[in-house]
Amino acid sequence: MTMTDISLATRARWLAVFSVSVGTFTLVTSEMLPVGLLTSIAATLGVSDGTAGLMMSAPGLVAAVCAPVLAFATRGLDRRVTLMGLMALLAVADLAGAFAPNYPVMLAARVLTGVSIGGFWAFAAGLGVRLVPEGAVGRATSIILAGVSVASVLGVPVGTFISSFAGWRTAFAAMGVLALALVALLATTLPPLPGEPRTRASEPSPRATPVRAPQAWLSGPLKVVLVLTVLIVSGHFAAYTYVRPFLEQISHAGPAFVGAALLLYGAAGVAGNFAAGAWAARNPRPVLVVLAVLIALATVALPLIGLPLAVLVVWGLGYGGVGVTLQLWIMRSGGGEMGTALFVGAFNVSIALGSFAGGRVVDGVSLSAVMWVGAALATVSAAVAALSGRAFGDDPRGRSRR
Repeated sequence: MTMTDISLATRARWLAVFSVSVGTFTLVTSEMLPVGLLTSIAATLGVSDGTAGLMMSAPGLVAAVCAPVLAFATRGLDRRVTLMGLMALLAVADLAGAFAPNYPVMLAARVLTGVSIGGFWAFAAGLGVRLVPEGAVGRATSIILAGVSVASVLGVPVGTFISSFAGWRTAFAAMGVLALALVALLATTLPPLPGEPRTRASEPSPRATPVRAPQAWLSGPLKVVLVLTVLIVSGHFAAYTYVRPFLEQISHAGPAFVGAALLLYGAAGVAGNFAAGAWAARNPRPVLVVLAVLIALATVALPLIGLPLAVLVVWGLGYGGVGVTLQLWIMRSGGGEMGTALFVGAFNVSIALGSFAGGRVVDGVSLSAVMWVGAALATVSAAVAALSGRAFGDDPRGRSRR
């Protein structure tokens, strides 16, 4: 093989990495879409804001179940084919949401979204080791996971921007078209990625993620990360799912201001993602403590001082780094593909729990009260993360000594 051939092969592998990253961005953006469109969808489909929040709860809960189930059930299938199928399912879900005539149809579409998210995210997170040389696995994994992190903070502003001039249905349709385009892109860029043979699970391929015993998936440090995932993500989404109604009804912001505020939040979140990723590579635990404190401060300040732009920047910086920090912690815990699947499950069930609990608080108490719920859970997250360092004895490189 000539140097030119090697160079072309290397570029092809990195193109595959970026394609998967765009795929994770598309999935999580689709999941986050209702947050910025909540009041518009609720008005069109004739439901309350709290009930409309189920559009976040449903896919989160379904994804939480599907992540470990699909990781186990499809372990013998080519990951290339699996990822293409899940992306095609997302396209169907987004387009069904765009044309939903009523709320039950919309919820059904969101269930399909959850299936796509749970499977694709769980498989994509571990693909770096199969796409690039060993020395570049960390970089490839960061790029793939950046799609999740960036979508978590930019998905809502993107949807809000599109809906501001073309309506919420157009925002869903646009994501459906993008998902269809990605099916073709994945087919073109991904190499064959054979799954693990069902009959010889004890002898995995050297380039495949090994199947591990359940006790390895649930090591002490991994349990801590899963608990922290539930706490901080559910607290965030209890509040953030209803940030648009809060800005409109409590801060009396108009549509243009809401769009600008969410874009500012998104920009701060992207900065937080890359800053936290670089810092957490050395030791993720103290990074998560800082991020949780920032979220707590922002969600307390929002109802108290009424300065949404400044507060949303702090909130974006805090939550923007949560996804990549938790994922790096998971990788250090050594859970393998199933460990990542459990993390994805915990992350998505937390979205469901948070948005559902927040909806009950919004309908039963007030929009301001839901911000206090988010602040309380973020504070508990910071305390648990801080105390976990003593429990598991972090070494200078951030690894557990147990």
